[in-house]
Amino acid sequence: MKSEQKIKNKKPEIRHLYNMKEVIYDKEWLKTASNAELYYMYRSVKKKNGLVYDITVIPPKMLGQEFIKTKGHEHCQGTFQELYIVLKGQGIFLAQKYEDGKIKDVFAVRAKKGEVVIVPEHYGHVTINPSEEVLEMANWVDEKCKGIYDLFEKKAGACYYYTQSGWVKNKNYKQVPELRFEKPLKSIPSNLNFLKHE
Repeated sequence: MKSEQKIKNKKPEIRHLYNMKEVIYDKEWLKTASNAELYYMYRSVKKKNGLVYDITVIPPKMLGQEFIKTKGHEHCQGTFQELYIVLKGQGIFLAQKYEDGKIKDVFAVRAKKGEVVIVPEHYGHVTINPSEEVLEMANWVDEKCKGIYDLFEKKAGACYYYTQSGWVKNKNYKQVPELRFEKPLKSIPSNLNFLKHE
């Protein structure tokens, strides 16, 4: 309820399908799909101590064979971390470390309402809604951090897609390690200064 009150007076930035056609797995489905609204980003809902708090709302939907997801981004300078809190529903947070033309590491965290995921520095990431309910999530990040979409656009998404058949490797990456799974945190750390970037 609190999150709904915070965003009801804010106008969201809307991500449409055609804004992210480069990263969709099911290209056959994409050929005839309409430019639907996919998810909603409420930027800078609040600011505190050099950090910004955004809220993203991802309704349930299939993108052909693939579960709905965010476009995916890396962080400028690479050294920013980001903290996500699931406010409603559940999500899968996929994080990958790309260096020297290769994926050095990739992991996924499945989190439900109240749970927290930290994306480490030097990791790009994408969020997936694998359920039949709305995923609402918030994030804290340094106000100087900017999302960079270039790698995800160039490689047609992250190094794994989450589909009706399970995880599928993205063949546009030369080398993809096996996906490992991590557990979410059960609560938000009391001190968020680790997110700040001097």
